[in-house]
This record gives sequence, structure tokens and C-alpha cells, in this order.
Amino acid sequence: MEKMQSIEEFYQSKMNWMPDNLQKEMGHFNVFRIEDFAAHTGRPLPYSRKDFFKISLIIGKTRIHYADKIVEINERALLFANPHIPYNWEQLEDTQSGVFCIFTDAFFSQFGNLKEYPVFKPGGNPIFDLPEEEAMHIRDIFERMFVEINSDYTYKYDVLRNLVFELVHSAQKMQPATATLYTSSNASTRVASLFMELLERQFPIESPMQQVGFRSPTEFAGQLAVHVNHLNRALKEVTGKTTSQLIAERIVQEARALLKHTDWNISEIAWCLGFEELPHFINFFKKNTQITPKSFRMAIV
Repeated sequence: MEKMQSIEEFYQSKMNWMPDNLQKEMGHFNVFRIEDFAAHTGRPLPYSRKDFFKISLIIGKTRIHYADKIVEINERALLFANPHIPYNWEQLEDTQSGVFCIFTDAFFSQFGNLKEYPVFKPGGNPIFDLPEEEAMHIRDIFERMFVEINSDYTYKYDVLRNLVFELVHSAQKMQPATATLYTSSNASTRVASLFMELLERQFPIESPMQQVGFRSPTEFAGQLAVHVNHLNRALKEVTGKTTSQLIAERIVQEARALLKHTDWNISEIAWCLGFEELPHFINFFKKNTQITPKSFRMAIV
């Protein structure tokens, strides 16, 4: 899997230029036509996560890979992508067209809980197979985005946010496309890869103000849009270890590094690693290393 693509890398790789208004604090929004990107190369979009949100209307026979699922689209699809889940789509015929918009998390800061809608939440299926009439309605929303973003209207970005919400609500009234899992070996490998990438993304801990986001198998399964039992089976098949074992090993590895290379107190290290109570961290560390954090630090020459 490729590394997460930043919005700056998107512009550099696709357009070789950078918008003037790409300030993180105010957020960013833009809208494009797919044929200006994918249709000329015929290459599949790299399978990776992006650090921005993306909503795409894809016209043409397509195979969409999302987390550990595959959706085959014969004519038209609407895809909602969020920064947590990697995805790509394969162009299955010579020509492909459509439109898509991209926006950062900051663009919707203080403008509603966009991430709380099912199309953007882990565990859902954010791909919709569109009949022709519905596709025309969705395309009209995107065309209004083009008109608005090129206007001089002072509040055009408020209008654009409303159009994004219109896409979200239009989709939620539809039936999601039917997804299938990869074959067993491919599915297990893919899920294991996604898990390890998500686990590693939390490290290294570089500040006593930084805390891991996910520590339990259930939390990881939710982020990867799979059942926790499915995640555990996949990891066991690929690595020979359970989800809990892999998480514990990585937490211990980071704990050792922090005890050795920082002067943070043990309570700070425990909090960074997701332990709200110091005794829980001490017990966890001793169970996995046969030594207490204090003794480990004192033994370092």
C-alpha cells in the first residue's frame, strides 16, 4: 500500500501547481472533472489513504476497492471517501468520465458534524450504484459547484458546504451498492496490511501531549470497517498472532523507546500510550517484559 497522500501531494502529482488558498486553518475545497485525470492514462488510482475527503461521481464500468471489499459498477457510481480508509478504483473500459470534489477536515470545522453521517463513518458502505435519473441529479449538484467556485460571491464557500451536504443527503436516501469481500487469502492479507498501517500510523510518540488514538481490537476493527472477529482471524492467518498480541507488542516497543530516550515521567508515558491509570500501565509493562517501567529505566546504562 502506498503512503497516505496529502492534499499538497495531490496537487503536485496531478496538476503540478499549488492553490493560493491551501491554508490549513481555513480549510480547502475544490472540484474537478475525472476525465482531466484518469481517462487519459487508464491506470488505476493508487490504493492508499488520503488526508482529505473526496466525493466522486464515476461514469463507466468500474471496480472499486474499499478497505477489504470490492464493488463492481457497470455504469455509474457515487463514492464517498474519508481519510481513515484506503481505496482505489480500476477503470474497466477505455473511457471513463465523471466529477469529484475534495475538501479538508478544516473546511467543515464549526459547520456541522459531516463525519457523523453514515457515508463517512467506518463500518459503512459508502458506494452507491446510480440509475441514470439519479446520476443526472448528482451531476447537477456538481455542476452547481463548478459555477459557485468560479463566482465572485463573497459567501460562495458556504454555498459549497451546502452542496456537499446535498450530496450526502441524496446518497443516504439511496440503497448502497452491494459489496463483496476479497477471496480468503487476499482478504486476510489486505486486512492485515490495513491493520499494520493503521497501528504504525500512531507512532512514534514525539510529545507528552500526543496520545495514541486506538488501543483495543474493537477500535481498530471499527476504523477498518470489519467485524472484530474477522480482523482477528485475518491477523492470525497472516501473522500467527492475535490482534491483542500485535497491539501489545507495538505498545511495549514504544514504551521501551520512551523510557530509554526521554526524560518524561512514567505517568506521562502511560497517558501517551493510552493508559488513563498508572497502575494499569505498570501491570501491562511488567506482564509483557517481566520488569517494571521504573526498573527498566534504572537498568539502562
